[in-house]
Amino acid sequence: MNKKIEIIDLKTIKYKDAFEYQEKLFLKKIETKGENKINNNHLLFCEHPHVYTLGKSGVENNLLINEKFLNKIDATFVKTNRGGDITYHGYGQLVIYPIFDLANFSILIKKYIFQIEEVIIRTLLEYSIKGERLDNAAGIWLTDRKIPEKICALGVRVSRGITMHGLAFNINTNLDYFKHINPCGFQDKGITSLEKELGHKINIDEIKNYVKKYFNKVFMV
Repeated sequence: MNKKIEIIDLKTIKYKDAFEYQEKLFLKKIETKGENKINNNHLLFCEHPHVYTLGKSGVENNLLINEKFLNKIDATFVKTNRGGDITYHGYGQLVIYPIFDLANFSILIKKYIFQIEEVIIRTLLEYSIKGERLDNAAGIWLTDRKIPEKICALGVRVSRGITMHGLAFNINTNLDYFKHINPCGFQDKGITSLEKELGHKINIDEIKNYVKKYFNKVFMV
């Protein structure tokens, strides 16, 4: 059992390049697990250039624009193998990819999802913001308003107890890009960011430090 979490900051990186990087770690962990060796745990941080990603259970019609308009707004569209529907990644959004061996933490998928959500909930409390879970709607939401607004999306893949994909936390994100999709398939909910809630831009390195802190606290239990 190895609960140590190694942080890798990929900075700004194309979605496909980040996918290949995390998949390499993911497949190596599966191989190591087959050899009955103890795996390391990696936590990747990055930002992506404008991209819409569709999960394996998603509906392509939730992308509301065509390829010509994608080019106009300097965005791409990628189908991927995580769970969930469509979401947006872009500058000012902290994307978090835990590549963990759940056996190291003696937890199953349901508990893992609860714990990564808990990391974001505790991080938001540092800014006096109450993030909440919603039934049948993955991610972290702010509910003290007419309709719930998502501040952090969640989509994961788990195979043989190894995780990939993860969280997209809106920090200084340009929320206009969400107007071109039904985020995560919902038409009756909204999107927000930390910048929108606080009224000023946030130092993303400060957020990374809080996320590191709470991943260690939550997963070291």
